Amino acid sequence: MGFEELYPPGRLAAAQRAVAAAGLDALLLSPGSDLRYLTGYDAHAGERLTLLVLPAEGEPTLIVPTLERPAAEASPAPATGVRIVDHPDGTDPYPLVTAALGGPVGAVGLADRMWAEQVLALRALLPDARQRLASTVLREVRVHKSAAEVAALAEAGAAIDTVHARMGQWLRPGRTEVEVAADIAAAIRAAGHVTVDFVIVAAGPNAASPHHGTADRPIGVGEPVVVDIGGTMASGYRSDCTRTYVSGGPAPAEFVDYYAVLHEAQRAAVAAVRPGVSAAAVDAAARAPITAAGYGDAFLHRTGHGIGLDGHEEPYVVAGNDRALAAGMVFSVEPGIYLAGRHGARIEDIVVCTTDGVRRLNTIPTELIAL
Repeated sequence: MGFEELYPPGRLAAAQRAVAAAGLDALLLSPGSDLRYLTGYDAHAGERLTLLVLPAEGEPTLIVPTLERPAAEASPAPATGVRIVDHPDGTDPYPLVTAALGGPVGAVGLADRMWAEQVLALRALLPDARQRLASTVLREVRVHKSAAEVAALAEAGAAIDTVHARMGQWLRPGRTEVEVAADIAAAIRAAGHVTVDFVIVAAGPNAASPHHGTADRPIGVGEPVVVDIGGTMASGYRSDCTRTYVSGGPAPAEFVDYYAVLHEAQRAAVAAVRPGVSAAAVDAAARAPITAAGYGDAFLHRTGHGIGLDGHEEPYVVAGNDRALAAGMVFSVEPGIYLAGRHGARIEDIVVCTTDGVRRLNTIPTELIAL
């Protein structure tokens, strides 16, 4: 799979049509996933201005620091049809923005996570222009993944699965969470990821905190251990998968009982995914067995989040989100049960909504794993 499939030339023109339809004159995108989605350029975020100027009509322009122009030209960006201009250190780059816009503008969309110093500089440059979030335009474009994007996410899912499959090499009683996490991080890179985005190794009472991270606490015999890991592939697309393990001995009986409930809940939520079903309905499918078993208050977070060039993006699988799922939407299904001060568990797969149902992009077993 080549970058030309992931970042096709027609994407910029389609985005320009969406800009016009939204009543904006241009998008102004600093380094981040929106810029990469449109051009394939994984730009460095720094104090020097990098900005994609995407007018509703006219030539898209990528403004970069002179010292970063070689990286921009080596990226897929030139093949997408964007013009690259650069500014040397010590010069004011903002006149290049005015030139790229080609005339007065009444409303622009700014990258959602643009640095405040750049937002304020653009406000001063375009004092009469209303500023809106670029996501109001690009959210609907990015939420529907192309076949190439799904393939890239499947590649990422398969890569992170190989790391989980090796967990018995590292996760042993007496080792600390930090020690185990270091081995996992090396394996994530060895599996084909270019960056390690996160490694959660949460044992015993730490497993009751969904975003625990790691600690210098040794893993005890028979303790439940939540391992939530993910990274970014060379394609720019990401992995995210959670499994729960038991290390070195039998788990507490209470834990085994509620893990069975969690396993049922995760399977039910995955099975509920199909076109036309709301994101809230998938969340409800995950919660129903957990609530019926008396653990409803211990399910502390939404059931899932979209994934792509960002680790968290649309659609969000949560109560109140009545958005209908559609083919090409990719998101996590990750219910959890967390008992403060004791232990916890989570099962997470990335799935894609297909034309007639659902496909899991993580294919390793979801049963409780004893090591």
